[in-house]
Amino acid sequence: MTNRERVITSLNHEEPDMVPIDLGSSHVTGIHVDAYKNLKTHLGIKENKIEIIDQIQGLVRVEDEVLRALDIDTRSIFPRFRKKELREDDEKWFFTDEWGVTWVRKKDGGLYFELADHPFKNAEIKDIESFDWPSPDDPGRVERWREEARELYKNSSYALVGDVYSGCVMELIWFQTGLVRFLTDMVLDPEFIRKIVERSLKIQFKIIDNFLKEVGEYLQVVVINGDLGTQQGPLLSPKLYREFLLPYEKNIVQFVRERTRAKIFRHTCGSIHKLLPDILQTGIDVLNPVQVSAENMDPEQLKREFGNQVSFWGGVDSQKVLSQGNTLDVEEEVKKRIHQFAPGGGYVLGSVHNIQPDVMPENIVALFQAARRYGKYRK
Repeated sequence: MTNRERVITSLNHEEPDMVPIDLGSSHVTGIHVDAYKNLKTHLGIKENKIEIIDQIQGLVRVEDEVLRALDIDTRSIFPRFRKKELREDDEKWFFTDEWGVTWVRKKDGGLYFELADHPFKNAEIKDIESFDWPSPDDPGRVERWREEARELYKNSSYALVGDVYSGCVMELIWFQTGLVRFLTDMVLDPEFIRKIVERSLKIQFKIIDNFLKEVGEYLQVVVINGDLGTQQGPLLSPKLYREFLLPYEKNIVQFVRERTRAKIFRHTCGSIHKLLPDILQTGIDVLNPVQVSAENMDPEQLKREFGNQVSFWGGVDSQKVLSQGNTLDVEEEVKKRIHQFAPGGGYVLGSVHNIQPDVMPENIVALFQAARRYGKYRK
């Protein structure tokens, strides 16, 4: 069975020859540059120039030599982004992104860029249309990707994952308003929030459309995102999600499905068990990252309640096991997740969210070696 067939079979809720594995196919299944450098050294792979694909999270484009060394089943199709021009002072670097959001990274010990300012934090509804919104038709977003996607599809056996960095009702927009304003104004000033959501989605839909026109026919998976949970529970009630966000999220999934046959992968961190019945009404095919360390995210319960409706992608605890454990801990974690999620298919194994800078390369290698050792289905 090829890598692509393995992923497709599992996402169709059938058992492939072995559990598929993923690293680096999206901006939520990637690896931080510090961990990546250590991994390359550990694998004995020469130090080529490393390409940063996500400045905010410090994520790299995982090179094919590394993916082959770990026997990864997926390959990524990312849109292009113009590198942000960094400014600095004595203590920090900072930049403003195309959505008007300002990000800051401390020079002393900073690993990521963090939110610093929101363009709509004090805005009125009249300010929304006059805002300098990003151009969805910037050709740099999809430059050369059609040829590269076609080449990968025709001349490799890998499953292709397209990460559009869009399709987000809440997270991308609260970056512009601030989280407190977004959550409170859904109740206190819903007209303002609806107006900004609809204006943002107009841009996002065009970005998705342009991307899928170029590569949609070659993809097996499309990634959309937007966190809805904290470590303890959802960011909002199921009632408010149903009334406010669900109609927009249904429209996003329908929009994507009309443009590609690929499975739709929905990322949301945190404890979202209470929202899952409603999230699944949007029509998604895949749930990521399955944050098993959060409250009410028991893998066996998730598989039992929702395993016939959605596939799970991720599941290997990165908060405690990958970052704090040893290779034997990682091996036991992988065995456990395979036992819980793999029966009947519907599982792609990987870390919960991106591999962080403090993860030892030995643990990364142990993760994927254990997946191959224990992930074989009995035929």
